[in-house]
Amino acid sequence: MLRTRIVTAILLFSAFLFALFVFPPSGWVIFATGIAALAAWEWGALIGLSNAPRVALSMALVLICMALVALEPAALGLEPGFSAAAWRLGRWFYVPAAAFWLLVAPLWMRYRWRLPRSIPGLIIGMLLLLPTWLALVQLRQAGATFLLAIMATVWVADIAAYFFGRTFGKHKLAPSISPGKTWEGAIGGASAVIVYGFVLSPKLPAVLSGNYVLLLVVLVLVTVVSVVGDLFESLLKRQAGLKDSSNILPGHGGVLDRIDSLTSTLPLAALIWLTTLY
Repeated sequence: MLRTRIVTAILLFSAFLFALFVFPPSGWVIFATGIAALAAWEWGALIGLSNAPRVALSMALVLICMALVALEPAALGLEPGFSAAAWRLGRWFYVPAAAFWLLVAPLWMRYRWRLPRSIPGLIIGMLLLLPTWLALVQLRQAGATFLLAIMATVWVADIAAYFFGRTFGKHKLAPSISPGKTWEGAIGGASAVIVYGFVLSPKLPAVLSGNYVLLLVVLVLVTVVSVVGDLFESLLKRQAGLKDSSNILPGHGGVLDRIDSLTSTLPLAALIWLTTLY
């Protein structure tokens, strides 16, 4: 199992880096759409759909993405005029997503609400997956390295939380949702992200690199939201009776298992970045 997990991780990361640094903007849009489509197919399992409706849900998301490409190509970096167009489109996706992760998701986990079936469950899925798709596409316009650095924030938080939790963890963060997570691990993860962010601060937009208090707030907020995204998907899987969102990635489960924290952090990061551009 460990060997399978390592091999899959190497192949996945290699494919991702190749697409990120080599594909043209149109190719990156297609790549991001493929990720979102697989995540939508897995979301269908969380709301209890059978395979045919899950495929239909995946195709519906692809059609929405392609419609946005046709209607707002500049907002996706496919035509000139990115900055204004990106904000015009992005605010309609990122503001609701940020409100969900900062306000609704914590209450959801506090009261253990169940994911509704049918139309409400589909709407929630689109609310989470479409902003993630859009953020993947738009953040790359700042550079492949920039997007990779933002995604690495989540990885830094996860790795540090694991080691701090294993070493110092005594107080459970959310025992009924994810028994392995501890407050010590979360604090360690946040600390590592703060160090990481300050090291990279000279490369950040001037509004952040020149204001250390604001940068600290943003780094802590991103870490908190990444934990919320992780816990939220864990809760939904528990309620659906699933260990993984799917078995499409040998040794790693499904796409949602790999991007759970990114669904919450990327839209927030894109919202902050576009605000500095606009």
